[in-house]
Amino acid sequence: MNRISQPYRCDGIQAPAVTRRDMLRTLTTGFGYMAFAGIASGAASADKSLLLPRQPHFAARAKRVIFLAMEGAVSHVDTFEYKPQLTRDDGKAGNGRGDSQFLGSPFSFAQYGNSGQWVSELFPNVAQHTDELCFLRGMWTDAPPFHPQAFAHLHTGSALFVRPSMGSWVLYGLGTENQNLPGFITIKPPLAIGGAQSYGSAFLPAVFQASRIGESKTKVQNCSIGNIANPHFSAGTQRDQIDLVQAFNNDLKQHGNLRNQVEGVIESFELAYRMQAEVPDVTDLTKESPATLAAYGIGSEPTDDFGRQCLLARRFAEAGVRFIEVCYDDWDHHQNLRTGLKKSCAATDKPIAALLQDLRERGLLEDTLVLWGSEFGRTIDPPKRDGRDHNAKGYTMWMAGGGVKPGFSYGAQDEHGAEAVEGKMDHHDLHATILHALGLDHEKLTYRYAGRDFRLTDVKGNVHKEIFA
Repeated sequence: MNRISQPYRCDGIQAPAVTRRDMLRTLTTGFGYMAFAGIASGAASADKSLLLPRQPHFAARAKRVIFLAMEGAVSHVDTFEYKPQLTRDDGKAGNGRGDSQFLGSPFSFAQYGNSGQWVSELFPNVAQHTDELCFLRGMWTDAPPFHPQAFAHLHTGSALFVRPSMGSWVLYGLGTENQNLPGFITIKPPLAIGGAQSYGSAFLPAVFQASRIGESKTKVQNCSIGNIANPHFSAGTQRDQIDLVQAFNNDLKQHGNLRNQVEGVIESFELAYRMQAEVPDVTDLTKESPATLAAYGIGSEPTDDFGRQCLLARRFAEAGVRFIEVCYDDWDHHQNLRTGLKKSCAATDKPIAALLQDLRERGLLEDTLVLWGSEFGRTIDPPKRDGRDHNAKGYTMWMAGGGVKPGFSYGAQDEHGAEAVEGKMDHHDLHATILHALGLDHEKLTYRYAGRDFRLTDVKGNVHKEIFA
């Protein structure tokens, strides 16, 4: 076997002298243990990483986002939107199609906190935090009222074209605080509804897409970031392996036509190497006290799985991750409204309340923007008496922390909850407002692609400053 006498040099990176057999083994044996982050976000050398923290356009209220994405469309009039007129008109002819009838909520509502916000009996624990919540009651969307299109629109601003997700834009604009962890993490995203569009970077460099932990149909306890340990090579040998591969990658970046793609791979490999030391520690929930685990509902049903997701979100936020999405996909209640909706709320209510409490006690809530909500809402006059169909004309979301007004309601729907009529906020407005909380001007946060400047809000979007304290 001939020995390559001179080490490879390319773009200032030097790899050690190796035999061709060593090189072949390096590129095959155990190579996958560093490649997993190639479909995730990553970071390159600290002096030129695309993920290094960057200054916002103006003073930011929030440093990070936790998005509690309730895929499937939560029925707003059964949870956080109290509509007594809908209850009074129950059974009367509706304003929809054919012989539809108004369906009043089968669940009782009560006022909570000093702000007197109305919350359904289905969210008794979240109700204790109403004085921290900012309700967005004028939500609507012009996206097609179908889950895949609307979920993609909620995340990317487009229902028709592949565009970077909201988390990718945030990461592109601000970088991240911890170079040893991904800057954008999604926990159990739905793969069939919206798919990778909800956390992909599209035409932004690949480094800005999310690292995915599991998917919607797998319990998070059985999920992990794959290949986080390498049973074949020591850390030193892995470093030699990466140096060699990166030399080739840098040469391709300088002389090829795939700069963005190669740059994303380079940074992903570097992050993958560093993640091996930090990810196991951050994701180890056994380090939490029994009281904390119990508060999140971990160890009991039906809260164990979503409780683990929410606690992971807090740990990632505390560790410096910029954008964390926590997904729950069991909200599509066309039937079995009384039992199905009750079950979904029971699985999520306690963990969400614990997350808000935990963030506040640790001093994180003031600069963490928590967003809860769905891609659209539910109808008030469904054809079936035990379910609700899709409604994109009006629904409710809420925010907490991140400089928004606590105990505040913004916007309104009509007396039945069918349509937003005041403080109307579509997905573009929502995106512009979230970016504003982070100190980013949505009109200036652009990326040049295919001959024009793209942005998260496309050519629309208004910042609703009324919601900020």
